[in-house]
Formats: sequence, structure tokens, C-alpha cells
Amino acid sequence: MKRTIILLALMLSCIAVPCAAQTYLDKNAPIEERVKDALSRMTVHEKIQILHATGKFTSLGVPRLGIKELHHSDGPHGVRAEVDWNTWNTANWNNDSIVAFPSLTCLAATWNRELAAHYGKAIGEEFAFRDKHLLLGPGTTMARMPLNGRSFEYMGEDPYLAGEMVVPYIINVQKQGVACCLKHFFLNNQEVDRNSVNVNVSERAVNEIYLPAFKKAVEKAHVWSMMGSYNKWLNTYCCQNDSLLNGIVKRGWGFDGAIVSDWGGATDIWQAVTGGLDLEMGTYTNGKTEDRSMGWNTYNLADPFEQLINEGKVPMKVLDDKASRVLRLIFRTSMNPNRAYGSLCTDEHYNVCREIGEEGIVLMKNEKNMLPLNMDKYSRILVVGENATRKLSEGGGSSELKPKHDITPLETLQRLYGNKIDYAQGYFSGSPQYASQAKLDEAKQAQLKAEALEKAKTADLIIYIGGLNKNGHQDCEGADRKEYGLSFGQPALIEELAKIQKNIVVVTNGGNPFETSWLKNVPAFVHCWYLGSMYGDALANVLTGKVNPSGKLPVTWGAKLDDYPCFHYGKEGYPGVDHQVYYKEGIYIGYRYFDTNNVKPAFPFGHGLSYTTFAYGKATATASNAGKVTVRCTVRNSGKVEGKETVQLYIGKKGSKVDRPVKELKDFVKISLKPNEIKEIAFEIDTKDLRYFNEEIHDWTLEPGKYTAFICASETDVRSKAEFEVK
Repeated sequence: MKRTIILLALMLSCIAVPCAAQTYLDKNAPIEERVKDALSRMTVHEKIQILHATGKFTSLGVPRLGIKELHHSDGPHGVRAEVDWNTWNTANWNNDSIVAFPSLTCLAATWNRELAAHYGKAIGEEFAFRDKHLLLGPGTTMARMPLNGRSFEYMGEDPYLAGEMVVPYIINVQKQGVACCLKHFFLNNQEVDRNSVNVNVSERAVNEIYLPAFKKAVEKAHVWSMMGSYNKWLNTYCCQNDSLLNGIVKRGWGFDGAIVSDWGGATDIWQAVTGGLDLEMGTYTNGKTEDRSMGWNTYNLADPFEQLINEGKVPMKVLDDKASRVLRLIFRTSMNPNRAYGSLCTDEHYNVCREIGEEGIVLMKNEKNMLPLNMDKYSRILVVGENATRKLSEGGGSSELKPKHDITPLETLQRLYGNKIDYAQGYFSGSPQYASQAKLDEAKQAQLKAEALEKAKTADLIIYIGGLNKNGHQDCEGADRKEYGLSFGQPALIEELAKIQKNIVVVTNGGNPFETSWLKNVPAFVHCWYLGSMYGDALANVLTGKVNPSGKLPVTWGAKLDDYPCFHYGKEGYPGVDHQVYYKEGIYIGYRYFDTNNVKPAFPFGHGLSYTTFAYGKATATASNAGKVTVRCTVRNSGKVEGKETVQLYIGKKGSKVDRPVKELKDFVKISLKPNEIKEIAFEIDTKDLRYFNEEIHDWTLEPGKYTAFICASETDVRSKAEFEVK
């Protein structure tokens, strides 16, 4: 009887006394009130617990207060397949297949802000449906050189283009209640020695080239989180760099989100605590394969940080700031009352995937109007190349995906044209896990090449589909490419195929430029980046003219590796000496170098052909007293089919007192025109965007005088000029 009374009393006490979660501030209250209220209820230990991982892709909330945990997942091209809680092994779920969206280089190649918004909405819905709160992406690291294994995850070489494309992506992901974690911040321009190299770069280059896209994502898109990079700057790791994270991002840009470490990127307790890091992930692993038995409580921002707080060695305000930022992230995502339910693998998502692929495909060369293909004209069509059948969503490192559908070009072409399509692999590259096996079997390479050449003798059209893939030392995290040319014997194979059959179209994949000396004997060349789930359909639509290509290069395509300035400085320029790399080219990366130094590229920045032609009218430029410059021109579709054109505005300073590029991209617009249709384009530029970073005063300077506005179809294809004066 006594025991029954005690149990009854305990039950009544549980009913009578509400738990903290029940008295917690209303979920619809303003976020800052919710953050302040939650912080006031948390113990020191609970504040510490939300600052570090509790799984490979999970960080803890506050269960006592009903505050949910955070689920992270790799992007930026789709939701990563589930992995085990505390290993990198695939969990082998049967419900985690997704849409693989095109690579971010492809998105940048569309030069279409509206498509970037569609991309963000679609991928945000997939992350929401999979109950992911942080999308680890997108990336806006500049393409300094063409060997970087991770460039396919980024948006090219120009900070204005990357910034303009990333903003609508972020805004529309975050509308779904999913946070973007912008990466890799910053100077992650190489994978070689990425975990220890220190980048030496001028203050001007930092501010004019390497920071602007990130800054725009913070100030215009209000990104909710950012990921530090593995490398060092100012001899301090970027994941725990006080000058970078506290000085530039938080105080300078007013960033109110959370700084997340790359997995294993936090290396020092004191620097992690004081250097601006808010959420530590992946420590005590090597960021990829190693798994140790040490618990999550041993992270830098776990027990060691709590000890520093309890001993009074670190002010409580440091802990409160970090906890507030993570709470803000939680209330924006996992505890957002307006968070989308999301959706997965919908027709809308596949359509977005296809449209981005179609607009990102770049028609590089088209002699004698070889394209579009009139498939009725050919009776024996030979498709050659491993990438015609390869699942290009596989490999690449952390961006590897598990798509529900992965339509290859050969599948689409065979579906459309049946027995007219024959196939020969032509070369062998190995699987993503065992790329080296391609070099171990030279006999197999010779056999595949011989088979392709033999079949070419009876074909009246060859469609070659090759290029790069996501093997190690191709486009893949953790390693850079070893050569500028295409691997696996492809250049010789292409040249020999072209000798046999002059009707040949070369299609390539890849996130980087490569050497194209074989191109002189090829009438048509199409570059596709990585197009995701709808690769086959998007490519077929462009090749056959169902879609008029409109992609433009977001990178300069050098004729040879030495055309890129970083290679002019020996190992100091790349990959570094004694873990120190020197960006001696300063602001002159990409077209800024090629143009200013009269180096002719194989294909210029902004290049991309169409199945129609466009005639540009004369440009005018007017500067107002309000600090605005208006540049106008007309564009007419002078061809016979409807098409899209990206009108590019560059501006250069005449007679500058400082060293400046000939011209720099300042705006662009993509328009659609029917045959003979004319549209007027009006660009309005703020004169503050014409400033250069003055290292003498450590600030921006607007130089008065005459400027030239260049209206271009590519960086080297200047269609009209207009001068204006800034007083």
C-alpha cells in the first residue's frame, strides 16, 4: 500500500509540474526572442553540447528543452546517401535515392539567375523531405587554375558571376527551411596539400577576387551558415582563423549565422575557441576514412572548451555567442514552424535538372553547321567513349550521389533512334574507387581502341562522348589532376577517329578546362560539365536541335597549362614549397590575366555558340550625379531559329594610375529572342562597383576619369563600346 501511494505521488508530481519544454517560448515568436529565451534556460554543459558533432553528420540539440538536433548532408548537387552513424560506410538504405542535379560549374555556365533560383528551390525541397537541415554547399571558391580536383563544385573564375549565381540558389534553398552552408571559406584553390598548405596572397587579391562572392552571399542572400576550409591563411587554419571569421565575416560583414568546420578542420583547442568557429564537425577523423574510438566529448568545442569556461580562462560571452549562433541555426531549420515538408524525385525536379543541363551545355565549336544533327541523314551512327555509359554521379568525393535515375547519353540515343545507334567504349578509366587500374591494363586499352576504330570504318556519323570523370586525379575531392590533357589515351583516339570519319562530334564532361590540340580535325565540339540525372536527355535535345544551346563558359580555357599565370612561378606558385603557396599573380587570374597580357585562349571566358546569330546595336553610356552609370544597347536575333543570348557588360579604366585589368565583368543578362526580334538592354551600375582595393589605405578607392563600357558576347568578342566619365 505504501509503495502504491509513493508511485501515485510521483505520477501526480509529473502532471502538476510542467517540463521546461512546455513553458518554452512560443515557436512563432521572433527568432531572436527564441534564441534569448533558450539561452537563458540552458546550462553551461548544454550550451557546449550543441557546438560539436554527435555523429558523422549530426549535432545535438537540447532534449531537456525540446530543442531538436541538426542533420547535415553533403551537397551541393543533391542529398548524399545515408552513411552509418559513426563510420563512413554507406548505410544501404532503400529510400535515400534522389535527383542528381547538374554540377555548379554547369549552373554557372547557364548565366541564368532564374535557373539558379529554380535549382535552389528543387534541391531545397529534396533536402527538406530527407529531413536534412544543413546543405553543405554551395561553393564559390574561385577557379585559380585548371587542375583543382574540386573546381566542378564551384562557380568559375569570376567573383561577380559566382556571386550573382549563388544568391538566388541560397535564397530559394533557405525558403524551404534548409540552411546553406557556403563553402569552402576560403582560398581552397587546390586539393594537393589542402590540410596543411598556407596561402600567401595580396590584400588586394583577397578583397577583389577571393572574398566578393562569399560577401555577396552573406549580405544579399543572408546565408545561414558557412564552412571553413582546410587550408591556412596568415599561417592559421581557416576553420579557426580569428582574422577571417571574427574580423572579416562576423564584425566586417555582420554575419549572424554559424561557422561550421570542415570535417576534421579544427586542430587546436584555443584557436577553435577564440578563432570564430561555432560548430565543430568531424574532428578525430581524417575527414574521409579514419575512425577512432574517442568520444564526441573530446572535441575541441566539447569538454576542453567547457573546462576553459569553468576555470574562467574564457569569458562566458564567447560561449554564449557561439551557442546563440547555433540556436539561431536550429530555429531557422529543424525548429522552423514554416519549414517545408519537401518532396523527392518529382517531375518538377527532373525538369529543373534537365533545363539547367540544357542551358549549361556549351557549344564550343560548330564548323559548317555540323550541329544540330539531322538524324534522318545518317543510317549508321557510332557512339564512342566511356562517358556515354558511365554513371557520372559516382565518385568525386563528398559530392558523390545515389540518384534514383541516372540517364546516360547512350540510353537516350538508343531509345530515340534504336538500331541506328552502335556503341564502342574506346577507352577504360577504372572505377572511382580504383582509378589506378586503368593504367595497369594497357592491353585492355589497346583492345578497346582497336574495336572503336574498326567500327568507325562503317559509320557515317561518330558521336564521341568522353572527357573527364570523377575518379581520383580527375574531378575529385582530395587530389588534383596530374596533367592538362585528357587521360586514358583519349586525344590519340579522337584524332584517329576523325581521320576515319570526318562527320564527328566530340562531347566532353568535366569541371575544368583541358588541352584540345586534337580539335583542329574535329568540326563540332560540345562541353557538358556534369549534368546529373537527366544527362542523356539534355545532351540529346541539344545535339538534335530540340534545344538551342546557350551556355557560356564560366572559366577561361587555356590552350596549354603554361598559359595560366600560377605556373609561371614554379612550385611556389603551385602546389607550394614547404607547405607555403604564393599567389604571385595577384588579381590576375582567368581572363584578367589572359586579356591584360595578350595571351590568346583556346576559348575565352563567356564563350558559347548558338544555332542562331545575334546582332548588337551601338552601346551608349551615361553617368549621373547620383553615382549611377546606365549602359544601353539593342540585340536582335539575326538568325532563323529562336535562341537565348547572354549579353555581358565589362568595364575598364582608361589611363588608370594603378595596375588594373583591361576590363572586368560588371553585369550580364540572359534574353530569349525569336527570329528578327529586338530587345533593348539597360544596365545600371553603381560607381562604387568600379572601385579598386587600395593597399596603401587598406580600403576601396574610386578613381575619377574616363571609363569604357564593353558590350560583349564573350570576354574577347566585343560587340560595342561606350565611354563615360566619373567625376
